[in-house]
Amino acid sequence: MDKEILIEVEKVKKTFKSLVAVNDVSFKVNAGEYLALLGPNGAGKTTLIEMIEGIQKQDKGEILIQGKSWNGNEEELHRIMGISLQETHFVDRNSVEETLNLFSSFYGLPKSRAQEILEIVGLEAKRKTYVNHLSGGQRQKLALGVALLNNPKVLLLDEPTTGLDPNARREIWNLLEKLKRTSGTAMILTTHYMEEAQYLCDRIIIMNKGSFLAEGTLPQLIKSYGEGEVIQFLVNKPFGESLKLLPSVKKVFWEKRGTKGKLVVSDITITLPHFLALIAKENLKLLELESRKVTLEDLFISLTGKALNE
Repeated sequence: MDKEILIEVEKVKKTFKSLVAVNDVSFKVNAGEYLALLGPNGAGKTTLIEMIEGIQKQDKGEILIQGKSWNGNEEELHRIMGISLQETHFVDRNSVEETLNLFSSFYGLPKSRAQEILEIVGLEAKRKTYVNHLSGGQRQKLALGVALLNNPKVLLLDEPTTGLDPNARREIWNLLEKLKRTSGTAMILTTHYMEEAQYLCDRIIIMNKGSFLAEGTLPQLIKSYGEGEVIQFLVNKPFGESLKLLPSVKKVFWEKRGTKGKLVVSDITITLPHFLALIAKENLKLLELESRKVTLEDLFISLTGKALNE
């Protein structure tokens, strides 16, 4: 049986004066599906999320949440949606428990729901702690807890782990992964972390300069790039011959022209001996060498010509 479509975005465009922030994008998200909007700062991810949230109005196109637009349906849609922004400000001198009780009251929920959320996000030990005494990771857990209070059908998370240390980031991932197993919530996650999109999401949309560059599951995206392997290297001075002429080489990308780059190859066992022979022939010194499978980062570079975090 087909899953319910909870989010529909059709040919949506948003401009700010001469800047096209979101340029004619379309997609759908089903119940229970996690979708990542992956792209660098300035890609248009936050603007798109804010239009889906109803904070901003699109210039063109249509956005439907459970088949309804924001126009005239604001109260109903707010009740089925959970939102966590890049940075959420709470009252510093309220405790974690008081904060959750406050937001529970906005939905007319009993205090028992706040207690459930404390357990879900792992903040039971911090229930009496003032917000201004929480760590960055604990604040993000609290923000996620607030977003989950109303058992949302649609969860929108705008870079929820930016600035967190790896351990705190992994804790947030584990919470979201558990939520996915135990609910039918649809989630859109904006991120500029490749590993976050790969770990959490069923489908990934790569976004840059307001447009969608690629969309699909991770295997689909990698296949569209061209399945293969990568030789990443650093040498002490530029190559004299073109690396494109080596056998099995599909593409060459330079981080530093002539000395630091990577080869995308069909078969590393064919290319690597010829690559090493060329280094010896040109009397170069190999400073770094790494071989691996093609990744999502490689796909992004192939589409934009630069790394995600540049």
